[in-house]
Amino acid sequence: MPFLQTLMRRIYDNPWLLITLTCVFWAGNVVAARVAIGEISPMLLVSGRWAAASLILIAVARRPFIEDWPALAPHWLRVFLMGGCGFTLFHAIYYISAYYTTGVNLAIIQGVSPVFVLIGAWVMWRTPVRGVQIAGCALTIGGVIIVATHGDVFALQDLNFRIGDLGVLCSSMIYSGYALSLRNRPKTSSLGFFVAMAFSGLLSSLPLVALEAMAGQLVWPTQIGWALLFYTAIFPSLLAQLFFIRAVELIGPGRATLFYNMTPVLGAIFAAVMLHEPFELHHAVALAFVIGGVTIAERLGRRP
Repeated sequence: MPFLQTLMRRIYDNPWLLITLTCVFWAGNVVAARVAIGEISPMLLVSGRWAAASLILIAVARRPFIEDWPALAPHWLRVFLMGGCGFTLFHAIYYISAYYTTGVNLAIIQGVSPVFVLIGAWVMWRTPVRGVQIAGCALTIGGVIIVATHGDVFALQDLNFRIGDLGVLCSSMIYSGYALSLRNRPKTSSLGFFVAMAFSGLLSSLPLVALEAMAGQLVWPTQIGWALLFYTAIFPSLLAQLFFIRAVELIGPGRATLFYNMTPVLGAIFAAVMLHEPFELHHAVALAFVIGGVTIAERLGRRP
């Protein structure tokens, strides 16, 4: 396996390839959310992906977790809540929202997450916010409104927009809260902490699966459902997270986070090509607003 080892080493040392693959895997989650409809129920998909991810992590990363456990144990409740919100609740709402909106909308609206992080940092820690950052936030929110109203902003008067779009917006806010909480996470290795988060995601998802079954909404995976479960476990869950952590180590969080803007772009393209969803003019305008707004807020707004 020398060739495979050499290839993996080159990938692991190339930050631009790592961050590109991360965005591709995250964008693929948009397609998975839509394809999963009728193939596997949302809560079972959430629980199954973290069950599979946890099993893989037990096999390959149990040593870092065991070494970090003394530092994690005093903060078990915080870790559990972070995993429950960032890994379980976020995906639960996201996958349910896929039933009520398009993949293109899923991709574009989730691009607002960095703006929520910026706003949250100001609310929680009074992180200075410049005028250009406010302008970028306004531009991004305008893009979300264009998507949610299908290009007819007057539809806001009649609340004429998809409930699924609101769900994606809500899930993005939850994930942004999780991202903000990482600032005060326990002082452990990234891999050991990630194992704890995956276990928390699995445990916190089990009551949701039980409720889904009690409501008669549980859909056992078809062949496609099993494929989606393992895709989401291996690529958006494991590889994307590990690749992103490695990219941050190589080029820093600022430059790595900027590339998150690729995710809504790729997600919208994947939805249009793979799911044959229409990509209309208002989608293009909204995408430009979202990406432009985040870029202005994250890059121009941080320049001295």
